[in-house]
Amino acid sequence: MTTYANAFKILLIIYFSLLIIEWIVSILMKKKVYNPMDAISGMSSGITNNTKALLKLTIVIMSYEWMFDHLSLFEMKVSPWAYILAFVGFDFAYYWRHRWAHEINFLWNRHLIHHSSEEFNLSAGMRQPISGFIELYFFLYIPIAMLGVPTMVVAVIAPLHRFAQFWYHTRLITRMGILEKIIVTPAHHRVHHAINAEYIDKNYSAIFIIWDKLFGTFQEETLDNPPVYGIKKAAQSWNPFLINFMHITQLIKDTWNTKKITDKIKIWYKKTGWRPADVTEKYPVTYVEDAKTQIKYRTETTPFLITWFFIQVILHIAIQFHFLQILPVMDYSGLLLYGLVFGISVFAYTSLMDRSWIALPFEIVKCTIGFWILYNTSDWFTLNETFGMSTIVVAIYFLISLAVTAKFHPRHKSKRHIVTS
Repeated sequence: MTTYANAFKILLIIYFSLLIIEWIVSILMKKKVYNPMDAISGMSSGITNNTKALLKLTIVIMSYEWMFDHLSLFEMKVSPWAYILAFVGFDFAYYWRHRWAHEINFLWNRHLIHHSSEEFNLSAGMRQPISGFIELYFFLYIPIAMLGVPTMVVAVIAPLHRFAQFWYHTRLITRMGILEKIIVTPAHHRVHHAINAEYIDKNYSAIFIIWDKLFGTFQEETLDNPPVYGIKKAAQSWNPFLINFMHITQLIKDTWNTKKITDKIKIWYKKTGWRPADVTEKYPVTYVEDAKTQIKYRTETTPFLITWFFIQVILHIAIQFHFLQILPVMDYSGLLLYGLVFGISVFAYTSLMDRSWIALPFEIVKCTIGFWILYNTSDWFTLNETFGMSTIVVAIYFLISLAVTAKFHPRHKSKRHIVTS
Protein backbone atom coordinates (compact mmCIF):
# COMPACT_ATOMS: atom_id res chain seq x y z
CA MET A 1 0.00 0.00 0.00
CA THR A 2 2.88 2.37 0.81
CA THR A 3 4.41 1.75 -2.64
CA TYR A 4 1.02 2.41 -4.27
CA ALA A 5 0.57 5.66 -2.32
CA ASN A 6 4.08 6.86 -3.20
CA ALA A 7 3.55 6.09 -6.90
CA PHE A 8 0.26 8.00 -6.78
CA LYS A 9 2.01 11.01 -5.24
CA ILE A 10 4.62 11.03 -8.00
CA LEU A 11 1.91 10.93 -10.68
CA LEU A 12 0.04 13.79 -9.02
CA ILE A 13 3.20 15.90 -8.93
CA ILE A 14 3.86 15.18 -12.61
CA TYR A 15 0.27 16.02 -13.63
CA PHE A 16 0.17 19.35 -11.85
CA SER A 17 3.73 20.25 -12.89
CA LEU A 18 2.87 19.71 -16.55
CA LEU A 19 -0.28 21.79 -16.12
CA ILE A 20 1.70 24.70 -14.64
CA ILE A 21 4.30 24.41 -17.41
CA GLU A 22 1.58 24.53 -20.09
CA TRP A 23 0.04 27.60 -18.44
CA ILE A 24 3.41 29.42 -18.30
CA VAL A 25 4.28 28.49 -21.89
CA SER A 26 0.86 29.66 -23.10
CA ILE A 27 1.53 33.06 -21.51
CA LEU A 28 4.96 33.25 -23.14
CA MET A 29 3.44 32.27 -26.50
CA LYS A 30 0.62 34.79 -25.94
CA LYS A 31 -2.02 32.12 -26.50
CA LYS A 32 -5.12 32.14 -24.31
CA VAL A 33 -5.79 28.47 -23.68
CA TYR A 34 -6.94 28.67 -20.06
CA ASN A 35 -10.15 29.96 -18.53
CA PRO A 36 -9.60 30.03 -14.72
CA MET A 37 -13.05 28.71 -13.81
CA ASP A 38 -12.84 25.91 -16.36
CA ALA A 39 -9.36 24.92 -15.15
CA ILE A 40 -10.50 24.82 -11.51
CA SER A 41 -13.47 22.69 -12.52
CA GLY A 42 -11.19 20.31 -14.42
CA MET A 43 -8.73 19.95 -11.54
CA SER A 44 -11.63 19.45 -9.12
CA SER A 45 -12.94 16.66 -11.32
CA GLY A 46 -9.52 15.02 -11.37
CA ILE A 47 -9.04 15.01 -7.61
CA THR A 48 -12.56 13.72 -6.91
CA ASN A 49 -11.92 10.85 -9.32
CA ASN A 50 -8.60 10.19 -7.54
CA THR A 51 -10.38 10.01 -4.20
CA LYS A 52 -12.92 7.56 -5.60
CA ALA A 53 -10.07 5.43 -6.97
CA LEU A 54 -8.16 5.49 -3.66
CA LEU A 55 -11.31 4.44 -1.78
CA LYS A 56 -11.76 1.60 -4.31
CA LEU A 57 -15.42 2.45 -4.91
CA THR A 58 -15.47 0.65 -8.26
CA ILE A 59 -16.77 -2.92 -8.38
CA VAL A 60 -14.53 -5.12 -10.53
CA ILE A 61 -16.64 -7.99 -11.88
CA MET A 62 -13.65 -10.06 -12.90
CA SER A 63 -10.09 -9.12 -11.99
CA TYR A 64 -7.20 -9.66 -14.36
CA GLU A 65 -5.51 -11.87 -11.79
CA TRP A 66 -8.53 -14.20 -11.79
CA MET A 67 -8.60 -14.28 -15.61
CA PHE A 68 -4.88 -15.04 -15.72
CA ASP A 69 -5.20 -17.87 -13.18
CA HIS A 70 -8.19 -19.51 -14.88
CA LEU A 71 -7.96 -18.66 -18.59
CA SER A 72 -4.27 -18.53 -19.53
CA LEU A 73 -3.32 -21.05 -22.23
CA PHE A 74 0.40 -20.27 -22.17
CA GLU A 75 3.01 -19.42 -19.55
CA MET A 76 4.76 -16.19 -20.51
CA LYS A 77 7.75 -14.95 -18.53
CA VAL A 78 8.22 -11.34 -17.50
CA SER A 79 10.19 -9.89 -20.41
CA PRO A 80 10.29 -6.88 -22.73
CA TRP A 81 8.08 -8.81 -25.16
CA ALA A 82 5.49 -9.36 -22.44
CA TYR A 83 5.39 -5.62 -21.73
CA ILE A 84 5.10 -4.79 -25.45
CA LEU A 85 2.31 -7.33 -25.94
CA ALA A 86 0.44 -6.02 -22.89
CA PHE A 87 0.78 -2.42 -24.03
CA VAL A 88 -0.51 -3.15 -27.54
CA GLY A 89 -3.30 -5.31 -26.08
CA PHE A 90 -4.35 -2.54 -23.71
CA ASP A 91 -4.31 -0.03 -26.54
CA PHE A 92 -6.52 -2.20 -28.75
CA ALA A 93 -8.95 -2.81 -25.87
CA TYR A 94 -9.01 0.91 -25.05
CA TYR A 95 -10.01 1.79 -28.62
CA TRP A 96 -13.17 -0.30 -28.32
CA ARG A 97 -14.12 0.68 -24.79
CA HIS A 98 -13.63 4.32 -25.79
CA ARG A 99 -15.63 3.95 -28.99
CA TRP A 100 -18.52 2.21 -27.23
CA ALA A 101 -18.53 4.94 -24.56
CA HIS A 102 -19.25 7.44 -27.34
CA GLU A 103 -21.68 5.35 -29.36
CA ILE A 104 -23.92 3.62 -26.78
CA ASN A 105 -26.36 5.79 -24.86
CA PHE A 106 -25.95 4.51 -21.28
CA LEU A 107 -22.15 4.20 -21.59
CA TRP A 108 -21.81 7.88 -22.54
CA ASN A 109 -22.62 8.89 -18.96
CA ARG A 110 -19.29 7.59 -17.64
CA HIS A 111 -17.26 9.39 -20.31
CA LEU A 112 -19.18 12.65 -20.78
CA ILE A 113 -17.27 14.46 -18.01
CA HIS A 114 -14.02 14.11 -19.96
CA HIS A 115 -15.50 15.98 -22.92
CA SER A 116 -17.48 18.55 -20.94
CA SER A 117 -14.83 21.31 -21.02
CA GLU A 118 -15.33 23.98 -23.66
CA GLU A 119 -11.58 24.59 -23.59
CA PHE A 120 -8.78 22.21 -24.54
CA ASN A 121 -5.76 22.04 -22.27
CA LEU A 122 -4.19 19.73 -19.70
CA SER A 123 -6.84 20.56 -17.12
CA ALA A 124 -9.40 19.09 -19.55
CA GLY A 125 -7.28 15.94 -19.53
CA MET A 126 -7.81 15.74 -15.78
CA ARG A 127 -11.59 15.49 -16.14
CA GLN A 128 -12.24 11.85 -15.30
CA PRO A 129 -15.45 10.07 -14.26
CA ILE A 130 -16.65 9.30 -10.77
CA SER A 131 -19.89 7.86 -12.15
CA GLY A 132 -18.48 4.50 -13.27
CA PHE A 133 -19.03 2.31 -10.21
CA ILE A 134 -18.81 -0.99 -12.11
CA GLU A 135 -15.93 -2.05 -14.34
CA LEU A 136 -17.74 -3.19 -17.49
CA TYR A 137 -14.92 -3.90 -19.88
CA PHE A 138 -13.06 -6.77 -18.19
CA PHE A 139 -13.80 -9.10 -21.13
CA LEU A 140 -11.65 -6.97 -23.46
CA TYR A 141 -8.57 -8.12 -21.54
CA ILE A 142 -9.37 -11.84 -21.77
CA PRO A 143 -7.14 -12.30 -24.89
CA ILE A 144 -4.14 -10.90 -23.00
CA ALA A 145 -4.86 -13.24 -20.10
CA MET A 146 -5.25 -16.22 -22.44
CA LEU A 147 -1.83 -15.47 -23.95
CA GLY A 148 -0.38 -15.68 -20.45
CA VAL A 149 0.76 -12.09 -19.93
CA PRO A 150 1.75 -12.06 -16.21
CA THR A 151 -0.35 -10.09 -13.72
CA MET A 152 2.73 -8.17 -12.63
CA VAL A 153 3.25 -6.90 -16.20
CA VAL A 154 -0.38 -5.74 -16.44
CA ALA A 155 -0.08 -3.98 -13.06
CA VAL A 156 2.74 -1.87 -14.54
CA ILE A 157 1.22 -1.31 -17.98
CA ALA A 158 -2.30 -0.27 -16.85
CA PRO A 159 -1.32 3.01 -15.09
CA LEU A 160 1.43 3.68 -17.64
CA HIS A 161 -1.05 3.42 -20.51
CA ARG A 162 -3.43 5.81 -18.71
CA PHE A 163 -0.65 8.30 -17.97
CA ALA A 164 0.52 8.27 -21.60
CA GLN A 165 -2.85 9.73 -22.66
CA PHE A 166 -2.48 12.93 -20.64
CA TRP A 167 0.14 14.98 -22.50
CA TYR A 168 -1.71 15.44 -25.79
CA HIS A 169 -4.54 17.52 -24.29
CA THR A 170 -2.96 20.74 -25.49
CA ARG A 171 -3.32 23.42 -28.18
CA LEU A 172 0.31 24.51 -27.92
CA ILE A 173 1.66 21.71 -30.12
CA THR A 174 0.50 21.95 -33.74
CA ARG A 175 1.99 19.11 -35.83
CA MET A 176 4.59 16.45 -35.02
CA GLY A 177 5.83 15.37 -38.45
CA ILE A 178 6.13 11.64 -39.07
CA LEU A 179 4.72 10.87 -35.61
CA GLU A 180 1.31 12.01 -36.89
CA LYS A 181 1.14 8.73 -38.83
CA ILE A 182 2.08 6.52 -35.88
CA ILE A 183 0.85 7.80 -32.53
CA VAL A 184 -2.03 9.89 -31.23
CA THR A 185 -0.88 13.51 -31.25
CA PRO A 186 -2.46 16.72 -29.92
CA ALA A 187 -3.80 17.43 -33.43
CA HIS A 188 -5.54 14.04 -33.52
CA HIS A 189 -6.99 14.43 -30.04
CA ARG A 190 -8.18 17.99 -30.66
CA VAL A 191 -10.38 16.49 -33.37
CA HIS A 192 -11.67 13.91 -30.90
CA HIS A 193 -12.74 16.60 -28.39
CA ALA A 194 -14.43 18.77 -31.02
CA ILE A 195 -18.17 19.08 -31.70
CA ASN A 196 -17.73 20.17 -35.33
CA ALA A 197 -19.91 18.02 -37.58
CA GLU A 198 -16.85 16.70 -39.46
CA TYR A 199 -14.98 15.85 -36.25
CA ILE A 200 -17.62 14.34 -33.98
CA ASP A 201 -17.00 10.70 -32.93
CA LYS A 202 -13.56 10.46 -34.54
CA ASN A 203 -10.06 9.48 -33.38
CA TYR A 204 -10.82 7.11 -30.51
CA SER A 205 -7.29 5.69 -30.24
CA ALA A 206 -5.26 6.18 -27.06
CA ILE A 207 -1.64 5.71 -28.18
CA PHE A 208 -1.44 4.19 -31.67
CA ILE A 209 -3.54 6.03 -34.27
CA ILE A 210 -3.54 2.91 -36.47
CA TRP A 211 -6.74 1.62 -34.83
CA ASP A 212 -8.77 4.56 -36.14
CA LYS A 213 -7.29 4.11 -39.59
CA LEU A 214 -8.08 0.38 -39.55
CA PHE A 215 -11.67 0.79 -38.36
CA GLY A 216 -12.64 3.89 -40.34
CA THR A 217 -12.86 6.47 -37.56
CA PHE A 218 -9.81 8.61 -38.39
CA GLN A 219 -10.16 12.31 -39.17
CA GLU A 220 -7.36 14.79 -39.83
CA GLU A 221 -7.47 18.24 -38.24
CA THR A 222 -7.75 20.90 -40.95
CA LEU A 223 -6.71 24.54 -40.72
CA ASP A 224 -9.92 25.82 -42.30
CA ASN A 225 -12.07 24.03 -39.71
CA PRO A 226 -10.71 24.83 -36.23
CA PRO A 227 -12.08 22.56 -33.50
CA VAL A 228 -14.82 23.82 -31.19
CA TYR A 229 -14.68 21.97 -27.89
CA GLY A 230 -17.33 20.65 -25.53
CA ILE A 231 -20.39 18.42 -25.80
CA LYS A 232 -23.53 18.80 -27.92
CA LYS A 233 -25.74 19.05 -24.84
CA ALA A 234 -23.66 21.63 -22.99
CA ALA A 235 -22.94 20.87 -19.33
CA GLN A 236 -23.81 24.39 -18.13
CA SER A 237 -22.04 23.76 -14.83
CA TRP A 238 -18.62 23.83 -13.16
CA ASN A 239 -19.70 21.16 -10.66
CA PRO A 240 -18.09 17.79 -11.58
CA PHE A 241 -20.72 15.81 -9.65
CA LEU A 242 -23.60 17.36 -11.59
CA ILE A 243 -21.78 16.89 -14.90
CA ASN A 244 -21.01 13.25 -14.08
CA PHE A 245 -24.67 12.35 -13.64
CA MET A 246 -26.44 14.71 -16.05
CA HIS A 247 -26.79 12.15 -18.85
CA ILE A 248 -27.97 9.24 -16.71
CA THR A 249 -30.50 11.60 -15.10
CA GLN A 250 -31.85 12.46 -18.57
CA LEU A 251 -32.03 8.76 -19.50
CA ILE A 252 -33.99 7.94 -16.35
CA LYS A 253 -36.42 10.82 -16.95
CA ASP A 254 -36.94 9.79 -20.56
CA THR A 255 -37.42 6.15 -19.59
CA TRP A 256 -40.09 7.18 -17.11
CA ASN A 257 -41.86 9.61 -19.47
CA THR A 258 -41.94 7.60 -22.69
CA LYS A 259 -45.10 5.57 -23.23
CA LYS A 260 -43.79 2.62 -25.25
CA ILE A 261 -42.33 -0.28 -23.29
CA THR A 262 -39.91 -1.01 -26.16
CA ASP A 263 -38.64 2.59 -26.05
CA LYS A 264 -38.04 2.27 -22.31
CA ILE A 265 -35.56 -0.49 -23.14
CA LYS A 266 -34.15 0.81 -26.44
CA ILE A 267 -33.13 4.18 -25.02
CA TRP A 268 -30.34 2.54 -23.00
CA TYR A 269 -28.55 0.78 -25.84
CA LYS A 270 -29.36 2.96 -28.86
CA LYS A 271 -26.87 5.44 -30.29
CA THR A 272 -25.85 8.20 -27.91
CA GLY A 273 -28.38 11.04 -27.91
CA TRP A 274 -31.28 8.93 -29.16
CA ARG A 275 -34.60 9.79 -27.48
CA PRO A 276 -38.09 8.35 -28.07
CA ALA A 277 -40.26 10.49 -30.35
CA ASP A 278 -42.89 11.21 -27.70
CA VAL A 279 -40.43 12.61 -25.11
CA THR A 280 -38.52 14.50 -27.79
CA GLU A 281 -41.73 16.31 -28.69
CA LYS A 282 -43.03 16.83 -25.16
CA TYR A 283 -39.71 17.48 -23.36
CA PRO A 284 -37.33 19.07 -25.90
CA VAL A 285 -33.63 19.32 -25.04
CA THR A 286 -31.36 22.11 -26.29
CA TYR A 287 -28.31 20.98 -28.25
CA VAL A 288 -25.49 22.88 -29.94
CA GLU A 289 -26.64 22.28 -33.52
CA ASP A 290 -23.80 24.21 -35.18
CA ALA A 291 -20.36 24.44 -33.57
CA LYS A 292 -19.99 28.01 -34.87
CA THR A 293 -22.95 29.12 -32.73
CA GLN A 294 -21.56 27.76 -29.45
CA ILE A 295 -21.97 30.07 -26.46
CA LYS A 296 -19.45 29.14 -23.80
CA TYR A 297 -20.63 28.69 -20.26
CA ARG A 298 -19.75 31.58 -17.97
CA THR A 299 -20.98 32.66 -14.53
CA GLU A 300 -20.69 35.96 -12.74
CA THR A 301 -17.48 36.18 -10.73
CA THR A 302 -14.96 38.61 -9.28
CA PRO A 303 -11.16 38.61 -8.91
CA PHE A 304 -11.64 37.82 -5.22
CA LEU A 305 -13.85 34.81 -5.98
CA ILE A 306 -11.48 33.46 -8.64
CA THR A 307 -8.64 33.74 -6.12
CA TRP A 308 -10.77 32.00 -3.50
CA PHE A 309 -11.63 29.13 -5.86
CA PHE A 310 -7.94 28.69 -6.69
CA ILE A 311 -7.16 28.58 -2.96
CA GLN A 312 -9.88 25.96 -2.55
CA VAL A 313 -8.56 23.69 -5.28
CA ILE A 314 -4.96 24.05 -4.02
CA LEU A 315 -6.10 23.15 -0.49
CA HIS A 316 -7.96 20.15 -1.82
CA ILE A 317 -4.89 19.02 -3.74
CA ALA A 318 -2.97 19.26 -0.44
CA ILE A 319 -5.74 17.21 1.19
CA GLN A 320 -5.21 14.60 -1.52
CA PHE A 321 -1.56 14.30 -0.53
CA HIS A 322 -2.56 14.03 3.15
CA PHE A 323 -5.07 11.35 2.19
CA LEU A 324 -2.27 9.41 0.51
CA GLN A 325 -0.12 9.84 3.60
CA ILE A 326 -2.69 8.20 5.90
CA LEU A 327 -3.91 5.64 3.35
CA PRO A 328 -1.61 2.82 4.57
CA VAL A 329 -2.32 3.35 8.28
CA MET A 330 -5.94 4.48 8.73
CA ASP A 331 -8.89 2.09 8.86
CA TYR A 332 -11.29 2.14 5.92
CA SER A 333 -14.17 3.73 7.85
CA GLY A 334 -11.94 6.71 8.66
CA LEU A 335 -10.84 7.00 5.04
CA LEU A 336 -14.45 6.79 3.89
CA LEU A 337 -15.42 9.62 6.26
CA TYR A 338 -12.51 11.73 4.98
CA GLY A 339 -13.58 11.02 1.40
CA LEU A 340 -17.16 12.02 2.22
CA VAL A 341 -16.08 15.39 3.67
CA PHE A 342 -13.79 15.89 0.66
CA GLY A 343 -16.61 15.19 -1.81
CA ILE A 344 -19.09 17.47 -0.02
CA SER A 345 -16.48 20.23 0.06
CA VAL A 346 -15.78 19.99 -3.70
CA PHE A 347 -19.53 19.96 -4.37
CA ALA A 348 -19.96 23.09 -2.24
CA TYR A 349 -17.26 25.30 -3.78
CA THR A 350 -17.95 24.21 -7.38
CA SER A 351 -21.65 24.98 -6.77
CA LEU A 352 -20.58 28.43 -5.61
CA MET A 353 -18.64 28.71 -8.88
CA ASP A 354 -21.98 28.06 -10.60
CA ARG A 355 -23.52 30.70 -8.32
CA SER A 356 -26.05 28.08 -7.32
CA TRP A 357 -28.24 28.32 -4.19
CA ILE A 358 -27.28 24.76 -3.27
CA ALA A 359 -23.70 25.82 -2.38
CA LEU A 360 -24.65 27.11 1.07
CA PRO A 361 -26.56 24.01 2.28
CA PHE A 362 -23.65 21.78 1.24
CA GLU A 363 -21.15 24.15 2.88
CA ILE A 364 -23.15 24.02 6.12
CA VAL A 365 -23.20 20.21 6.00
CA LYS A 366 -19.44 20.13 5.36
CA CYS A 367 -18.67 22.45 8.26
CA THR A 368 -21.06 20.63 10.60
CA ILE A 369 -19.37 17.28 9.92
CA GLY A 370 -15.95 18.93 10.09
CA PHE A 371 -16.53 20.55 13.48
CA TRP A 372 -18.03 17.30 14.78
CA ILE A 373 -14.81 15.47 13.79
CA LEU A 374 -12.63 18.16 15.41
CA TYR A 375 -14.72 18.13 18.61
CA ASN A 376 -14.72 14.33 18.98
CA THR A 377 -11.10 13.65 18.04
CA SER A 378 -9.29 16.93 18.81
CA ASP A 379 -7.46 16.19 15.57
CA TRP A 380 -7.93 16.20 11.81
CA PHE A 381 -7.25 12.66 10.63
CA THR A 382 -3.89 12.36 12.46
CA LEU A 383 -2.65 15.69 11.07
CA ASN A 384 -1.58 16.75 14.59
CA GLU A 385 1.25 14.23 14.38
CA THR A 386 3.02 16.33 11.75
CA PHE A 387 1.44 19.73 12.39
CA GLY A 388 0.57 20.46 16.02
CA MET A 389 -1.80 23.39 15.37
CA SER A 390 -3.79 21.57 12.72
CA THR A 391 -7.03 21.56 14.73
CA ILE A 392 -7.05 25.36 15.02
CA VAL A 393 -6.02 25.88 11.38
CA VAL A 394 -8.69 23.50 10.06
CA ALA A 395 -11.36 25.14 12.26
CA ILE A 396 -10.37 28.59 10.94
CA TYR A 397 -10.59 27.28 7.38
CA PHE A 398 -14.13 26.00 7.98
CA LEU A 399 -15.21 29.36 9.39
CA ILE A 400 -13.68 31.31 6.49
CA SER A 401 -15.12 28.91 3.90
CA LEU A 402 -18.59 29.19 5.44
CA ALA A 403 -18.34 32.99 5.62
CA VAL A 404 -17.27 33.34 1.97
CA THR A 405 -20.03 31.01 0.79
CA ALA A 406 -22.64 32.87 2.84
CA LYS A 407 -21.37 36.24 1.60
CA PHE A 408 -21.54 35.30 -2.09
CA HIS A 409 -24.49 32.96 -1.84
CA PRO A 410 -26.66 33.93 -4.85
CA ARG A 411 -30.23 35.03 -4.50
CA HIS A 412 -30.94 34.68 -8.21
CA LYS A 413 -30.17 32.25 -11.01
CA SER A 414 -26.73 32.14 -12.62
CA LYS A 415 -26.18 34.60 -15.45
CA ARG A 416 -24.40 33.76 -18.66
CA HIS A 417 -23.01 35.98 -21.36
CA ILE A 418 -21.82 35.38 -24.87
CA VAL A 419 -18.10 34.71 -25.21
CA THR A 420 -16.38 34.75 -28.56
CA SER A 421 -13.00 33.14 -29.07
